[in-house]
Amino acid sequence: MEKFEKLHGIAAPMPLVNIDTDMIIPKVFLKSIQRTGFGANLFDEMRFNRDGTEIPDFVLNKPQYRKAEILVAGDNFGCGSSREHAPWAIADFGIKCIISTSFADIFFNNSFKNGILPIVLPQEQVDILMADAEKGENARMTVDLEAQEITTSDGQVIPFDVDAFKKHCLLNGLDDIGLTMEKKTSIDAFEEQAAQARPWV
Repeated sequence: MEKFEKLHGIAAPMPLVNIDTDMIIPKVFLKSIQRTGFGANLFDEMRFNRDGTEIPDFVLNKPQYRKAEILVAGDNFGCGSSREHAPWAIADFGIKCIISTSFADIFFNNSFKNGILPIVLPQEQVDILMADAEKGENARMTVDLEAQEITTSDGQVIPFDVDAFKKHCLLNGLDDIGLTMEKKTSIDAFEEQAAQARPWV
């Protein structure tokens, strides 16, 4: 997993509330357990017509937001089923941070495990960031995880809270496998002792 330290990028405004995981990645695309390849179908039913042509009014189809790395979203983002394909699709598209007033619990935790930083802020602060995102590609935000601060394009600083353990994992690029491998020396020592004590196993 890539480390998340400081992100300076385009923020796309998506003020819809209750964006569920089926909207993020429709069930028809859940045909693989690989983490890559899902970005092409992110928000598929909102991004594309049934003939495959783009819907020009959808925010991520607009030229100024095609390379967005931050999403400023409405309340209750990631609700619905617990599919991990949702953060996979978001990460594969290139979005590394989502800002909202609230997230569904499972989606929230899955995001951290897939290198995405979900930030919860009060509505009035999300409104400030939403307005900043609506300025387009020239209005880039900075998300500093170490300092726990978001800086708008005009220099306004908004602090945010994040769980210390989840912050540690993102800063060091540690998913569940990475956390396990941090204990490799202890695991190897245990296995060696176990093999000596029970050679028949």
